[in-house]
Amino acid sequence: MSVRETFLAEAAKRILITDGAFGTEIQNWKLSEEDYAGNLGLSHDQKGNNDILALTKPEVPESIHRAYFEAGADIAETNTFSANRISQADYGAEHLVREINVESAKLARRLADEYQAKDGRPRFVAGAIGPTNKTLSLSPDVNDPGYREIDWDTLVDVYKEQAAALVEGGADFILIETVFDTLNAKAGVMAVRQLEAELGREVPIMLSMTLTDLSGRNLSGHTVEAFWHAVRHAKPVTIGLNCSFGATQLRPHVKTLSEIADTLIMIYPNAGLPNELGAYDEMPDTTAGFVGEWAVAGQVNVLGGCCGSTPAHIKAIADKVTGMDPRTLPALEPVTRLAGLEPFTMVA
Repeated sequence: MSVRETFLAEAAKRILITDGAFGTEIQNWKLSEEDYAGNLGLSHDQKGNNDILALTKPEVPESIHRAYFEAGADIAETNTFSANRISQADYGAEHLVREINVESAKLARRLADEYQAKDGRPRFVAGAIGPTNKTLSLSPDVNDPGYREIDWDTLVDVYKEQAAALVEGGADFILIETVFDTLNAKAGVMAVRQLEAELGREVPIMLSMTLTDLSGRNLSGHTVEAFWHAVRHAKPVTIGLNCSFGATQLRPHVKTLSEIADTLIMIYPNAGLPNELGAYDEMPDTTAGFVGEWAVAGQVNVLGGCCGSTPAHIKAIADKVTGMDPRTLPALEPVTRLAGLEPFTMVA
């Protein structure tokens, strides 16, 4: 079976579990700048460059992957959220993008295979691609609405470089996540399609939108339904929401997405909202209770955590949904579905 077929087969049996936050777990290591920089000889300060740890201190991401697998995760997301040429330029490390992604994917792949060998349960590796700090849809200059810091072809090339390295390292899927700009996500889809043509095989895509206000829109202004209409041509193996807010604020948007998407739903919210110090106080059982409501309602296929979540959160979620039936895909009438900022459905 292909990896898509294997994943769908497992998702038909139970609600699958993806992992939790990496950044907050890395912070617990209290790493110094020297820990981040290693002996790479980079000219910029590397403190906070979590992605580069795959090269300089791989025991850190390895321990985090291992903790999430021990907690019950079926999916390891690579520690590569900012491992792209644009984001790494801030650290003077853009020449290391391929190496960072290959090594990160190899690490996650090795541990996924190790845990699968223990109990025979398939484990998967999602190559995580963040949105970069550029946007195709919006101008950063309020005095020049037509100005863009980046163009379409450049962003497609940036995404393709990262995706190719993740697949080379052993990633099963490309997870285009924390989508605040729908056009950025479409550039990511184009990059993967170009990669597929070069490889001569499918590279399954996962897509995950992030909401920037409680009305349910991302930064480029798209509603959840409009976002789905804009990207459904990519035939993602999962569509979902991550980061954004805590689970309680996501509830109506999860319901909307579950009713309109004819693919698997993957939701991994923050562990509540941060306090005034930027820390997350929501306890594992609380988070599990909130996301468990979606499972009871038959609205989800994959659950996990984003900012502030820990292995304890993932274990609580995994325990909560054990034995629950996964969401059944809706049978949708074949009509023309289009989108601007709002969805538009054309019916006869």
